[in-house]
Amino acid sequence: MTVTAGIGYALIALGPSLSLFVSVISKKPFLILTVLSSTLLWLISLIVLSGVWRAFLPLKTTAWWPYAILIITSIGFQEGLRFLFWKVYKRLEDILDAFADRVSKPRLFLTDKMQIALALIALAFVTIHTFSMVIAFNGYAEGNKVDQLFVPVVHMVAGMVTLINLASGGCVIGIPLLYFLAVLTLMHCGKMVWRRLTETQSRERSS
Repeated sequence: MTVTAGIGYALIALGPSLSLFVSVISKKPFLILTVLSSTLLWLISLIVLSGVWRAFLPLKTTAWWPYAILIITSIGFQEGLRFLFWKVYKRLEDILDAFADRVSKPRLFLTDKMQIALALIALAFVTIHTFSMVIAFNGYAEGNKVDQLFVPVVHMVAGMVTLINLASGGCVIGIPLLYFLAVLTLMHCGKMVWRRLTETQSRERSS
């Protein structure tokens, strides 16, 4: 009964807010960020207010006016933060609108192209290094020379491939080659993991 009552009370208090979140807010990432940031701001305001009022609490009086001052100052501070949050929100909204207008009519400058190329190269190397680490650790553990040599060879080849980018238009050739190495590393890692799983299952059946 206690659990049921607790759930009922929680739904009474939070049900409408939860319904609003699921039906409206959860479908829009920007609204989710707005809710999270406003919640954080509200918690910060409570922490600041509790720190300020800590010197005066508990109130050793039965009069009502000290509590009125506490409520008025707390609400005033939070409403001031709310207005500040709204100003920041409007500023951010204007920035995002301007960015959306620019994206609708994109203009790729040389720096934009370079950044895109660097991002693609970084993604390829992250993929190579992630799965190379798995391959290398397995090779060291099993004493598998093929796996131990595969990792430094692929790393060296990938590093040398980046030299192609120094040539004019070299990214058109260099980036696909990097992704070929990334796919090769992924396939080798997948083959190794499949072999380990098969061996483990075989040992479990035999035991």
